[in-house]
Amino acid sequence: MEKLKVIFEDNHLLAVHKPAGIPTQGDESGDEPLVDMVENYIRLMYQKPGNVYVGLLHRLDRPTEGIVLFAKTSKAAARMSKMFQERKIKKTYMAITHGRPNPEEGRLFNYLWKDPKNNKVYCYDKEKTDSKAGELFYQLLEMDGNMSLIKVNPITGRPHQIRAQLSYIRCSIVGDTKYGSNLPLNDRSICLLCYEMEFEHPVKKGEIVTVRSATPETKFFDKFDFFKEKRKKGKWNGE
Repeated sequence: MEKLKVIFEDNHLLAVHKPAGIPTQGDESGDEPLVDMVENYIRLMYQKPGNVYVGLLHRLDRPTEGIVLFAKTSKAAARMSKMFQERKIKKTYMAITHGRPNPEEGRLFNYLWKDPKNNKVYCYDKEKTDSKAGELFYQLLEMDGNMSLIKVNPITGRPHQIRAQLSYIRCSIVGDTKYGSNLPLNDRSICLLCYEMEFEHPVKKGEIVTVRSATPETKFFDKFDFFKEKRKKGKWNGE
């Protein structure tokens, strides 16, 4: 088991940094999923025999790294799930892409349709049978050669949404060969980081919680001044 990177914890919530390559939940690979690591962490940390309560609140794709939130109580799980459904949680991702977005910032709205046979999402400008609306805002932060560092704030939370929508505007995420990248990474990761989440605490009314990822393991992020400065100043949660 990898050492769990805990970046926020109180009596109700736990936020960890998921490395790229680890599944959030169990899948056909049989690899140890993040949810099992969290259960083991709570069991050992608090010396709880038997089953422990862990509420998984959202998911990250296996090749993506960054924040994953868990609830430690059923009350927190119910309230956080409602906030996710009502889009009251501000999510910020960082993506390194091929090419430069045009325009450099804006809103993307597409209808997303998933092909279950190849586990791939396609974007359409008009509604298609079984498609779901996908919306996000993006902003170019920096360029390094022909690579862009793009901040993404998704409004909806569809599977593969950021990957598919950025590819649709010809800004495929580096390493994401499923969505058009011609640069596969050795560890099969992609340069997509769930960087920050901000929300009202589900139990402590009026308290705003801001959770930021640990230092990204994907070295491409170190090309950009945004991450160089963060690393230099030590402005990372849990480190």
